[in-house]
Amino acid sequence: MDPSELKQEGNEHFRGQRWEQALAAYRTALGRLPKRRKLPEPKPVPPDDDEDIQESNQEEEEPQELTPEELEHAKTRAVLNANIGACYVKLEDHKLAVEACTEALLDDPNYAKALQRRAASNEKLGTWSSLTAAQEDYNTLLKLGDPSVERSLAALKPRLEAAQKRETDEMLGKLKGIGNSILGNFGLSTDNFQFVPNGEGGYSMNFTR
Repeated sequence: MDPSELKQEGNEHFRGQRWEQALAAYRTALGRLPKRRKLPEPKPVPPDDDEDIQESNQEEEEPQELTPEELEHAKTRAVLNANIGACYVKLEDHKLAVEACTEALLDDPNYAKALQRRAASNEKLGTWSSLTAAQEDYNTLLKLGDPSVERSLAALKPRLEAAQKRETDEMLGKLKGIGNSILGNFGLSTDNFQFVPNGEGGYSMNFTR
């Protein structure tokens, strides 16, 4: 089967809630497409007294654009990876769903379905970094003209702040434990050091007994 037939087969499995079979069909279709071609980055041209030579160098180092055929393959890869992400969402493997949607967005950065699925899965993961990533995707969708994400952004803000506080407290707790194990050799603990705001956006450290 060619990729389009395999994609259709995957869609039929998906509609029938056969997530694993749909995933296998989408993966097989993806494997039969050309790999993504990495376009070369334009290199800086060193200063040159000869303007004609400098202009010639710039022309030679211009990155090559994708051909119409490559653009079509990129679009198909994006759809297949987004569909793979949808399968992982149904299988409740949100980490792999994020990875699949990220692959889709490498081929089509403004693919709304991939952005929505990645944001939703990152919300499910619930870490500070994943919630921050979800916020970025919702903001991208908002710029693309989707006002429906405003409610998601509003609901995300307190969760993001809570995750940041929780993970910061956990990190400081671990650092305090390490500090106490070292300072204990000198009869001290981290309680002997107090950090006081200095009024300039930083902190001053005071030693107390």
